[in-house]
Amino acid sequence: MALTVPRGDLTQYPREFEREVTLKDGARVRIRPVLPEDEPRLVTLYGRLSRDTKYQRFFTVRKRLPPDWAHYFANVDYRRRMALVAERDLDWRPELIGVARYEPSDGKDTAEVAIVVQDYWQSRGLGTILLNEILRAGEANGIRRFRAYALADNHRMLALLSHQTHIMERRTAGGITTLLFSRRSASSVEKAYG
Repeated sequence: MALTVPRGDLTQYPREFEREVTLKDGARVRIRPVLPEDEPRLVTLYGRLSRDTKYQRFFTVRKRLPPDWAHYFANVDYRRRMALVAERDLDWRPELIGVARYEPSDGKDTAEVAIVVQDYWQSRGLGTILLNEILRAGEANGIRRFRAYALADNHRMLALLSHQTHIMERRTAGGITTLLFSRRSASSVEKAYG
């Protein structure tokens, strides 16, 4: 798959988070850190999400991802703010099919996590892979606790977090469930895959 590393200081782009993975159905996709050039591809990905998926991820539905959001999402420092994208190879160019990210939250060692997977690619194990990879990236950058906000009826996301992480705190108010969690040890994550 073609990959253009950002111009400038190449030491900041974390190549250690690039990898190819195989989904449950045998499909191969690439996971890598987001690049500034992904900005228009994030807009395209948003346009392919169903209304329900948009609402579950952003708690609102917009006709189009606002340009300032796309710019913000595509430009991270790879430490305090990180995003990993999943892409598949098409004949003419790679296509984004999912994104996992973390942003600073309350506390120096805590970050907020969010994940979205294009509808066609859901239920194939990609969400689990993206979650575990973004948590691994967070830990590599000194983050020990993670926070997520999910609609109380987003059973898929809540089940994913319950099965793949160690939940330390969970509360629901106003239709939104807030979870504070940590990454499970590598051995327990491998057992969950096996």
